[in-house]
Amino acid sequence: MYRRVAIVTDSTACLPEQLTDRLGIEVVQIQVRIGDHTDDESRIPVPELVSAMRSNVPVATIPPDPNAFFWTYNELAAQGVRSIVSVHVSSRQSATVEAAKEAAAKVRVPVHVIDTHTCGMSIGYAVQAAAKVAEAGGNVERVLATAQARFDRSTELIYVDTLEYLRRGGRIGAAAALVGGVLSMKPLLTMADGQITPLDKVIGADRALNRMLDIAVKRAGTDTVDVAVEHFDAEEKATRLLRTLRRKVPNVRQFMVTQVSSAIGAHVGPGALGITVSPV
Repeated sequence: MYRRVAIVTDSTACLPEQLTDRLGIEVVQIQVRIGDHTDDESRIPVPELVSAMRSNVPVATIPPDPNAFFWTYNELAAQGVRSIVSVHVSSRQSATVEAAKEAAAKVRVPVHVIDTHTCGMSIGYAVQAAAKVAEAGGNVERVLATAQARFDRSTELIYVDTLEYLRRGGRIGAAAALVGGVLSMKPLLTMADGQITPLDKVIGADRALNRMLDIAVKRAGTDTVDVAVEHFDAEEKATRLLRTLRRKVPNVRQFMVTQVSSAIGAHVGPGALGITVSPV
């Protein structure tokens, strides 16, 4: 069916390439700098990034250049789409939204740039849902409403081994109040008002992960939800979390385990884990 509305997102949506290809979602890459080397995050091998972080090599993320958005939007316009919905990571975590808006002002078709005030699979599930509406021929109002409903209702739960990487990258937000606590105290975080915010703190990693599971199960309730377990260099633990969630959450439409984008990993650090609960 002819697609009237095109969907664009950025690489922090953590969507696998085969899925974005199948749904026709365009992904603009955030860049990662390791030492003096900068490249699109999709071209930065995760083991290389993890090794650099553990060796205290300077690591930073850079939002896409507005030209990357411009050429993406321009190509879609040339294909005949009538509107573009561009869905992005929180503006309190990245200047990606600003870059998208700068490019949107130069394109001859309407571009609706959305600041989701979140990150990760909360964006990913919203983008998937919007793309399916667009694929079925939905108009731009319906596509926008679908995306908005999904990320507004989604929950991001985040466990990090240490807050040090968030502190280094300047993304620690309200969680800064937890810095300097007891070493065995493990923070649980969430996204609120577009920034990383403390949710709870628990002594010991195992207890912290169990607490995160309990919160995820409670947030899911009996609604139909999509659930993703995200990780950065912690696949085995992520798989164990998923097995537990399969037993405890009754009405899940889609389960997914995914490694977060390198741009997110650069801030949360190796060993980080997350759970996204996204009501359908």
